[in-house]
Amino acid sequence: MRPDVEAMKADIEQSLALLRRRLDWDPALRKLDELNARVEDPTLWDDAAAAQALMRDRTRLQGQIDTVLQMESGLEDGVMLAEMADEEGDEAALADARASLKSVKDRAARAELEALLSGEADGNDAYLEVNSGAGGTESCDWAGMLLRMYSRWAKAHGYEVELEASEDGDQAGIKSATILITGPNAYGWLKSESGVHRLVRISPYDAAAKRHTSFASIGVSPVVDDTIEIEINPSDVRTDTYRASGSGGQHINKTDSAIRLTHVPTNTVVACQAGRSQHQNREQAWKMLRARLYELELQRREAAAQAVADAKTDIGWGHQIRSYVLQPYQMVKDLRTNVETSDTQGVLDGDLDAFMGAALAARVGETRDATNA
Repeated sequence: MRPDVEAMKADIEQSLALLRRRLDWDPALRKLDELNARVEDPTLWDDAAAAQALMRDRTRLQGQIDTVLQMESGLEDGVMLAEMADEEGDEAALADARASLKSVKDRAARAELEALLSGEADGNDAYLEVNSGAGGTESCDWAGMLLRMYSRWAKAHGYEVELEASEDGDQAGIKSATILITGPNAYGWLKSESGVHRLVRISPYDAAAKRHTSFASIGVSPVVDDTIEIEINPSDVRTDTYRASGSGGQHINKTDSAIRLTHVPTNTVVACQAGRSQHQNREQAWKMLRARLYELELQRREAAAQAVADAKTDIGWGHQIRSYVLQPYQMVKDLRTNVETSDTQGVLDGDLDAFMGAALAARVGETRDATNA
């Protein structure tokens, strides 16, 4: 077998062994059998909440086990193809085998990181909020670029993206926007993206073609499901209605259907204008508010809570988590993990996995070496 193929095979086998240990493989298989048996119980749905929790557990465990089994099958098929191609001197088939193994290796690396997503809300959907910083049109345009970047990342990974609220910039871009990203582990992957993002480029809005620095902030909150209880005193919440802006047809522009909720004790504000009625927007706004307040609680539990709070209160110098430099050179660098790349266009098109993976591993405080030790 070719040395590079042998090396990929060894890497994949190491990842699979690590995943099996983290899953506690044999007990995990027994637990899945137990959950499958309980699903067949005709009285299961007598308690809807318990049934939904059981189904979530079953789906998550089934997915983890299937991932390992599919990678093992992919490894076996890739190695077999590589060996046959090597014996026959078929370079085209060998290239196909390498590509197949590379795909399995990349999937294994992502699965290793997903195994770190063990937080209370890591498996939940997420709200991602973008806010432009000081700087007028420049910052609004940068906020719009970030919204596009995260939307493309989400769609590339099979997540659904829904715009919940937005406020357009005066000339370009957006002042703020909130999107709902739906899919497995959405919050777990995105939570490390909260903070200030800094852009350096030649401004397309400056006739003198001078270099400008712009800031925008990202805030990520988990969608709070039935397994997480958040108590909110209605008397602490102020409700405002207003006329939605932007696209949405005649109805959305003629009625005060948009809803803004303000949680007075924490000065937390959420808004929703995506629904076609005030009732729909009110219901979604309350979900968003519960998510934001839960995120605040999570921040209090973490040692990095103060840094996150600083990033949200001052969108400017000294608080950024990542820099995107387009001039005078090409570089995106995460200031927390020192991960960097010169493929700035790829990053702006949604290629964020390297940054998210490094931040996730650092935040959890776990790496492959530490686990194997």
